[in-house]
Amino acid sequence: MTWPATERYFPTAVPGGLGLVQDILNTAPSGGAAEADLLGDVAAAQDWISVALPTWAEKTGRTAVRLTLTEEDLPKLRQLREQLRRALHSRCGSTSGESESARSTSCALQVNLHGDAALTTEPEGEGWRWLTSAVLCEALLAQTTGEWRRLKICRNERCATAFYDRSRNNSGVWHSTRDCGNAANLRASRQRRRADAEAEPTPDVSGRA
Repeated sequence: MTWPATERYFPTAVPGGLGLVQDILNTAPSGGAAEADLLGDVAAAQDWISVALPTWAEKTGRTAVRLTLTEEDLPKLRQLREQLRRALHSRCGSTSGESESARSTSCALQVNLHGDAALTTEPEGEGWRWLTSAVLCEALLAQTTGEWRRLKICRNERCATAFYDRSRNNSGVWHSTRDCGNAANLRASRQRRRADAEAEPTPDVSGRA
């Protein structure tokens, strides 16, 4: 089983159910690739979720769910995706300059207490409500394990894919240092050279002493 949206960009997959959060983020087309928006129409969204949910069930040990999406679900799911993206940007100190980044998203979630004192969670609702519940449930569980802080958006705006930072000190900012990191460093180097050249004094060619 694979995460169909994430594998388009080959970033490192995240562990367990947090992969569902990463995958809905990566349904968006990357600015650096000619990929489709997997939430752009019902057929694409249904194809995506029909693979993503069995993967989620396998990674988490949950029962597989068959979710049927409709045209009415798509705007809500795109809104959830953008809310997640803005939240991750904000957490990393990068803001889009839009006040909506401070908005919150909520959902219904079932919490079960079992006879052995174990607590389990189950998403609730139908359509976009169920998927929102599942996504935020996995984000909440990842927050308790410390994995949530490692889910990030690539700093390269032309890429902007969601990736899992496996660096020891959680300092990664690129989904790929080789691709996005090197490209950014090269642009920065060119800008510094250009600025240095513009700052150099113009030589006096008048011939005056």
